Amino acid sequence: MADIRIERLAELIVNYSVSAQRKQEIFIIGPTISYPLIEHLYKHVLLAEAYPSVIFLDERLDDIQFRYGKDHQLEHVSSLSKLSVEKADILIRVKSERNPKHLANVETGKIAKNVASRREISEIMSERIKKGELSWNLVPFPTESMAQEASMNLIDYEDFVYKACFAHADDPKKEWLKVSKLQQKIVDYLSKKSELRYVGEDTDITFAVKGRIWINADGKKNMPDGEVFTGPHEDSAEGTIRFTYPAIYSGNEVEDIRLTFKKGVVTEARARKGEDLLRQMVGLDDGSNKVGEVAIGTNYEVTRFTKDMLFDEKMGGTIHMALGRGIPETGSENMSAIHWDMLKDMRNGGKIFADGELFYENGKFLI
Repeated sequence: MADIRIERLAELIVNYSVSAQRKQEIFIIGPTISYPLIEHLYKHVLLAEAYPSVIFLDERLDDIQFRYGKDHQLEHVSSLSKLSVEKADILIRVKSERNPKHLANVETGKIAKNVASRREISEIMSERIKKGELSWNLVPFPTESMAQEASMNLIDYEDFVYKACFAHADDPKKEWLKVSKLQQKIVDYLSKKSELRYVGEDTDITFAVKGRIWINADGKKNMPDGEVFTGPHEDSAEGTIRFTYPAIYSGNEVEDIRLTFKKGVVTEARARKGEDLLRQMVGLDDGSNKVGEVAIGTNYEVTRFTKDMLFDEKMGGTIHMALGRGIPETGSENMSAIHWDMLKDMRNGGKIFADGELFYENGKFLI
């Protein structure tokens, strides 16, 4: 029997998140396993009288590329990928996996070469986003392996995913408009501040945010959503932060990360597990050792860590920080091939100050 929540999610993405308009070029990109959602996305793009194009991906082809590809092939920029970011008015990316660990045994050097090749794509996207020529959305489609990674059975995981997106509700758009209103209050408060300070276990770090734009993440770019974020001044991060949860890159887990910053740059990077990968990513390019984003999660429907940052970074009671590429809409000028989110739980003694004023404590807003 068809799951009505898939239909609701597709309609939400097309009509609310990206607000598809007549004759827009819309690229839908996702793995073959996510076909049920892609089919509904395709239908709703057509109903909006826009022009859908679909690019299917498959993890098995990635596996073949890393096994047999030479360095120059791993570093090659796909013409199809370049075309999609150059020509699309809207990109809808479906996040779904057969095997979240399928790249876990690939040499980190090969992964780094492949990641570095995406910088050109990232720069094209950033420039077009700044000009208002391109919008995008990232949306999940639950699978058995994703459920297993999150330590759930598939039925429970599907419930978790669709509830986090409000696709279980009769009118998901109405629910996201409520979220938007609540988050706007936080954005209005932070937009008047110049300095942000995170304090917690083995953590005391400050960022300059004066003049940077705080974003109300209300389902327009990610689904699920539920965060407020900005891009700090590139030379401003000062102090140390220790992350509660593993940071995951291409299926590789890096645990108990501790980063120290001086004048905006990582001066020390340590981890209990995966330290070599951490240091390789930090040293990947000129922007990978700087902070591209600081954020506070607000989605209290995301109740557990799933090893999927699309959900985890939205978790109410947490903060996260991204190394590398900033989000152009915030005013961030940091460019990098990576945007690597790292997550910290603030529910046990964590505090956030803005210009010295305590406005967040133990995972809750005080404003």
